[in-house]
This record gives sequence, C-alpha cells and structure tokens, in this order.
Amino acid sequence: MPKKKERENPSAIAGRRIVLGVSGGIAAYKSAELLRALVKKGALVQVMMTANACRFVGPTTFEALSGGPVCCDLFADGRNGPIPHIEWARQAEAVVVAPATANIIAKLAAGIADDALSTLMLAVTAPTLICPSMNTHMYESRAVQRNLAVLREDGYEVLAPGVGDLACGTAGAGRMPEPDVIADRVCRLLVPKDMSGKKVLITAGPTREPIDPVRFISNHSSGRMGYALARAAEHRGADVTLVSGPVSLTPPVNVERLSVTTAEEMAEAALARLPYSHIIIMVAAVGDYQSDTVAAHKIKKGGKPELALRLRETRDILKEAGRKKKKQVLVGFAAETQSLMKNARAKLTAKNADLIVANPVAGKDSAFGSDTNEVCLLFKDGREERLPRLDKEHLAHILLDRIMALS
Repeated sequence: MPKKKERENPSAIAGRRIVLGVSGGIAAYKSAELLRALVKKGALVQVMMTANACRFVGPTTFEALSGGPVCCDLFADGRNGPIPHIEWARQAEAVVVAPATANIIAKLAAGIADDALSTLMLAVTAPTLICPSMNTHMYESRAVQRNLAVLREDGYEVLAPGVGDLACGTAGAGRMPEPDVIADRVCRLLVPKDMSGKKVLITAGPTREPIDPVRFISNHSSGRMGYALARAAEHRGADVTLVSGPVSLTPPVNVERLSVTTAEEMAEAALARLPYSHIIIMVAAVGDYQSDTVAAHKIKKGGKPELALRLRETRDILKEAGRKKKKQVLVGFAAETQSLMKNARAKLTAKNADLIVANPVAGKDSAFGSDTNEVCLLFKDGREERLPRLDKEHLAHILLDRIMALS
C-alpha cells in the first residue's frame, strides 16, 4: 500500500512566520509568555512593539525569547535594507496583537498609521487576531465596542477578553486571555476549515462506576486523545460536542463539553446527540462492568479477609450507535492488552463501525496517560493502515483526514 503524505508537525504553526504586535498595556508582560508559547510550538515569531509597550517590558526580553530583532521604530533599519513594517507584513502568515489597547484598536478601525505597528497592520494581508485588554469601563464603552465591530466587519478575528480582577482595581471584562488560549487561537487561524458545517460528537476519558459513596471502578484513561481530536476538529471549523468522563484536562476552546461520570450517563448524553451529528468518534474508555448493587455507606472492614463484588455489564454505547446510525461516520477505539488486531477486527464488525482505531494499552507502550500513541486503522472496506508513534495532537489531525475521506 503506498504511503500517504502526512502532516510533518503536530502544530499548525510550526515553521510559520508570525508577527506578534505588542501595544502599551499592563498586560504586555503576558506577551512574553505568549511569545514563549508560540516559539515552543515551532513558530518563527517577529515582534513589533509600540513606544508605550516598551515602557512596560523592554525589547531585550522579546529579542531573547524570539531570537531576532524587535522593531519599535517606524524608521528603523529602513535605509540600508528592507523596510520592516512592509517586509514583515509581506512575509507574515499570521499576525496577533496582544495586548490590543483601546488606542491601537481605534487606530486600526480608523485606518490610522502613525507608528511601526499601526503601519504594518495596514499592509498585512494575512489572518489577524486582536486580543483586547484594558480597563472594564474602557472595554465596555460605546467607542471601543464600535471600533471592535468595525474590525470584525473588516475581517479581523477578535478574541473576547477574560473576566476578573484587573490591575487598575476594577473587576469585569478586560483581562488579556491566557497565553495558551491565544496561542491556540493563532493555531486555528492557520488550519484549513475543511470541516466547516460538520457536527462532530466525541466521547473521551474514563467512566466511573460506584461501589459505595467513596469508591468506584474505573480505568487509567487520561482523555488526552479525545480532547486532542475535539481541539483539532474545532480548529478545522467543526461544531464539536465533547462528552467527557472525569479528567483533569482543560476543555478545548469553543467546544461544548458535557461532563459525565458513569457509563449510563455517557450513553444517555452521547446517544441523545447522535441523530444530530455527522461524525461520531467514540474515544472514551467506557467501563465494561458496574457493581450490581451500590452500598449506601462506605464499606468498612469487618473482620472478613475477603469481599466479593457482583458485577454486571454496562451499556455498549458503540454498539448502540452502530445500530442507530444512518449516514453518519462512526469511529470507535479498541484499547487492548493482547490480540490487538484480532480483537479490533472483531469489534469493527460487531459494532457496525466505519473505522476502528486499534491501540495497545499494556506496558510501556500504553496509550493511557501518555502524550503519544501508536495505532493501526481498520476500515470497513477491509483496508488497514499502521501509523508510527505520534504525538496525540499530530495523530488527531491524521485521524480527521482519514475520517473526512469517509464522509
């Protein structure tokens, strides 16, 4: 079977040229962390600062983190080489202004170009993300809201600020979003929206079946694969619903997360949304058994060296989905400790799935709790495709590529 050309890096911004614009707000210190996050994802970042921004954080900090010069002056380095605000605008594949003060927002809305950053912004044709950050009353003012509306109409992406206590002493909207959230939105700017209009349902994480008020039966699933798929699908324009068991992960931005605990709760939530979904991806490690009875109080030691639990099977969510699906694409995961391919092939047929993702969950190669996964894809038409060990963020996009080819 010929090898398909895969994505070279799990990050949408790896190797991409991004301009980070920093204007003069107290949140400029967060811009250094944003720069670090972008560089960590492999981006080639150039930093342009306003004069007021330099009063909050020195350019040397950004030069050290980016590994390149910082432009603060409209007339800098223009005599003997390329003019930065023109050359950077031409090369940029994405631009993010964070923090974006009321002043720079007003300039962009009015088309004013009186410094390096505002001039660059008029010359940029790449996707641009604006991250407002200011006093709550300033942000809520008619002038700022009017200017933000103009920017949206002009094609800028505007990321709503966070809500909380501000440095000026007020509380409310106006906090610059956390750097990891902004970096995530920059990634989204550069991902093709081939899943626009698709409704995607994903289950993720473990389930817990109670034994008594303080104990339960569960497994080691971290939920990372399901969350990576939800994030990747949202980046590609899908409307994503994530039915999640108990995990310690932060919900992906702009994804509806429904938190559940037991297999029955997961079944009710997922199957209720199945008719309205185009793509269903069952990643969750649903417990196969639950206690036949649940003690009303904590089970105490009572001198008996043994305790027998009577178990019964939980609902088979994937099988029910396979029986109820119409024209949707149904994907299941087969997490096995032995006879991986044999069990995965049997699951593909028994559950009426279009694709089964087989992955080992035993020993050092276990996908549970890991940032990486090594899988084999089994298709309904008999095709099989082995993938190398990949970061789960990277693997998520490859899986979505294969799923889109089926839809």
